[in-house]
Amino acid sequence: MTEVQTDCVSDPGPEARHRSHGWKWKKWLLLGCLGLLGLCLLYYGVTLIQVMRAGRERDPDPAEAIVVLGAAQYDGRPSPQLASRLDHALELYDEGVAPVVMVTGGNQPGDRFTEAEASANYLLDRGVPESAIMREDVGHTTFESLAAAADQLLAADLDDVVVVTDPYHSLRSKLIAEEVGLDASVSPTPTSVVTGWSSFRRELEEAAGVAVGRIIGFDRLTDLTE
Repeated sequence: MTEVQTDCVSDPGPEARHRSHGWKWKKWLLLGCLGLLGLCLLYYGVTLIQVMRAGRERDPDPAEAIVVLGAAQYDGRPSPQLASRLDHALELYDEGVAPVVMVTGGNQPGDRFTEAEASANYLLDRGVPESAIMREDVGHTTFESLAAAADQLLAADLDDVVVVTDPYHSLRSKLIAEEVGLDASVSPTPTSVVTGWSSFRRELEEAAGVAVGRIIGFDRLTDLTE
């Protein structure tokens, strides 16, 4: 009689099975976290490229108004940063890109002038007629200024605008303008005083803001960060 031998596979036991199951769960969790991190980095990288591209936009199409975003002013005199934006807006106005220039920006406590007032006077001194200048003089953030400017522009049936600001600030400004109801393009000033490493650092910061703002909305982002 032939004896039949069978190989017995020993049961690893509940403790070993539990360890194996725990390792698999941790491995998939780790892979999921790495995948999510990779997607976030990809999203941020694409946004950064878009921020940099928007800062190099040139030759805007004709529009109904030019919107100049405010910056610091010193007792009625535009700072070099604001003056570079105004000089570019004046150039666009003289080229016939739009018949109206909207200047924006409120004031800081103790200031005698608003950014909009300093900007308007700067343009008036350089030949832009009073009738071609609109003022938004209450905003203290990009969102506040563009929202208030949009109220005036839409009331005047002007929704097609070119936004003038610094290159690093262009994409966020365009997206905010669109969020508040404007049909916006951008024309960043080519003579920005923010250059080199300072400009790149601002682009990195702007990319983070744009990435978050696209998800939660720029109005809410302003509430959280200002």
